[in-house]
Amino acid sequence: MKETSGAAGIRAAFRRTVQRGLQAWPTALLLAVIVILALPAVWLVAPAFVVPPPAATPVVPAWQQLPATLSPRQGLAPLAEWAPVPLPAAVAAQLDAVLKPDGDGSFTGLVQDALTGQVLFDRGGSESRIPASNMKLLTAVAALRAIGPDHRFGTRVLAGPASNQVVLTGGGDVLLGAGESAPNQVMGHAGLATLATATVDALQAIGTTGELKVLVDDSLFSGPALNPVWADGDVAAGEVAPLYPLALNSARFDPAVATGLRPQDSAITAAEAFAAQLKTAGAAAGLTVAAGVDRYTAPSGDAPPAEEPAVLAEVQSATMGQQVDLMLQTSDNYLAEVLGRMAASAAGEPASNDGATSAVRTQLVNLGIPTDTMRLADVSGLALANQVSARQFAEVVRAITTGPDTRLRAALDGFPVAGLTGTLDTRYGDDTTARGAGLVRAKTGTLNSVIALSGYVVDADGRLLVFSFIGNDMKPGAAGNREALDRAATALAACGCR
Repeated sequence: MKETSGAAGIRAAFRRTVQRGLQAWPTALLLAVIVILALPAVWLVAPAFVVPPPAATPVVPAWQQLPATLSPRQGLAPLAEWAPVPLPAAVAAQLDAVLKPDGDGSFTGLVQDALTGQVLFDRGGSESRIPASNMKLLTAVAALRAIGPDHRFGTRVLAGPASNQVVLTGGGDVLLGAGESAPNQVMGHAGLATLATATVDALQAIGTTGELKVLVDDSLFSGPALNPVWADGDVAAGEVAPLYPLALNSARFDPAVATGLRPQDSAITAAEAFAAQLKTAGAAAGLTVAAGVDRYTAPSGDAPPAEEPAVLAEVQSATMGQQVDLMLQTSDNYLAEVLGRMAASAAGEPASNDGATSAVRTQLVNLGIPTDTMRLADVSGLALANQVSARQFAEVVRAITTGPDTRLRAALDGFPVAGLTGTLDTRYGDDTTARGAGLVRAKTGTLNSVIALSGYVVDADGRLLVFSFIGNDMKPGAAGNREALDRAATALAACGCR
């Protein structure tokens, strides 16, 4: 049976479609396989292109969170005028029990309420005594009043009388450092290396070349460089040295060593150190420095007046307030004597031993502290000829803490803190004095048969008290005398005394 042409066409079309499908199947199958194999790789790469959802904010533990409120303040309450004043009888009972000499000698003492001046304890408080280094409290007051707590001493280099000479001129800074100036320090605040560099710059600017000669001018001080009342043994031991208006390290060879022999000519020693720094600084500028230094000799009075020499360079000391604090903290006799002379110079008096004692007395009188019974042989306390009463020291401490002359407040940081700083750093460590550690602030004083302690303390009720205790004719080296002073000051710190 013969197919019709229409049926034959349909059959042929179907056959061609099937053939095309069979030919296309391997390509489709290949694409499917490729997709299947590629899926794992896509999942590996996808995280780099897909932004993950934000992580949950971690929970900060309570102990790491900022406090919502502050804890109540602990420790001493602030000073207040309405804090109760201790009863004198109760104070005396506390102090009489502990202020006893270890062997020979006796203690005098006076305690006052700082705000009112009321005397709370008086054991021979008006009796003049050898005060040892408590004398430095008087010197501190005189220096702060005569000079001012913000004043700085300048050490200058002036053009010399000859074109190749420079003159290192002392202006009262005996805390010079040999190296670069150290602005954050008191000792070494002004450095000779810095001064030398500035000097070379100035010499280059005016065209100076060749060899330089260093002179030193220490003419600011007058009179004997050593006080005649000082014992030779104290000078030999380095307790003090001849005084000059410029020195390295408070006339010490090493700023870290505060004992032993001192330079006997601190002006020449400082000038030699400056010459060495000048030689180093001038090498690159073609300047050399002649060996040795000489003292500058001012023109005689018969010579015609000359023009003021040019100031080539200058470095300035730490402030007077900072120097007073260092003097009190370390009880440095040399620095104390220099500050006394500078107080005299500021008052227009000779910068000498006698000028220093006169300046101290004048400032105390002007402060309203009677000095009729006071004897001042030096201003550091090294002399055994000094005579000052506990009452006078208590009044000086009261002037510093609460008096009307606020310039004296600069000395407050200079009082050593019991068990922590200065000459009290190793004291107040046993059971009988530990309660005074960190609370008692006082200036110490010690000589062979003398011991003293003058300062201030806030008692347990928040009342500010000032005190002075002085022991004379004591048994040399007896440990109980120092303990008696520390226990007395501790008793005041712990005193409610009602």
